[in-house]
Amino acid sequence: MRPNPSSAARPRAKSKIVFLFDVDNTLLDNDRVTDDLRRHLDSEVGPSRARRYWSIFEHHRARLGYADYLGALQSYRNENPHDLRLLTVSSFLINYPFANRLYPNSLDVIQHVQKWGPAALLTDGDVVFQPRKVDRSGLFEAVKGNVLIYVHKEKELKDVERHYPAQRYVLVDDKLRILAAVKKIWKTRVTTVFVRQGHYAVDPKILKKFPAADLTIERIGHLTQCDFG
Repeated sequence: MRPNPSSAARPRAKSKIVFLFDVDNTLLDNDRVTDDLRRHLDSEVGPSRARRYWSIFEHHRARLGYADYLGALQSYRNENPHDLRLLTVSSFLINYPFANRLYPNSLDVIQHVQKWGPAALLTDGDVVFQPRKVDRSGLFEAVKGNVLIYVHKEKELKDVERHYPAQRYVLVDDKLRILAAVKKIWKTRVTTVFVRQGHYAVDPKILKKFPAADLTIERIGHLTQCDFG
């Protein structure tokens, strides 16, 4: 991903409102990315070894707290050092056409909210694949380089405020857990928007466990109909 001079190089003036968008299953259909990778793995390394990769992947996610596709691939390689088919899997991930997996009107939503304040991406992920996804999808350009990538973003709100100081925030995410955690800290300073997209957003256990967001929408594109004035 290209460097972001706006976040780190100089302090920002305090905005009246800043819009913070999650990436995976909020702006971009990451479930479809995963499905495509599953099919590719089955084809390239076979169902048995593919299952082993996904077992390693889930272990990494439980330990790290985010989806680490390349890290899991490296661990898989350590177990299968002579399997040259892994090179095609790595190429598949790095060159994946992420722009094709943006949800309808995702870019329109980002453009729409910038009538009232800056828009930024607030996402979790590794330091290689997640920036690559943000850049190749076109999201980096859409938010004018305003990108924050953490391991646990809900624990980094002071750093978020340092980069993007504002009187109020609007946080858009597909995970009620994240929205509830941020609401607990920022309280009335944040308006939480729950987007019912992706597998986390329809899990009945999650829906029952966490409180409702301030606003719930079925599709990210519905935000183009909202007036934040």
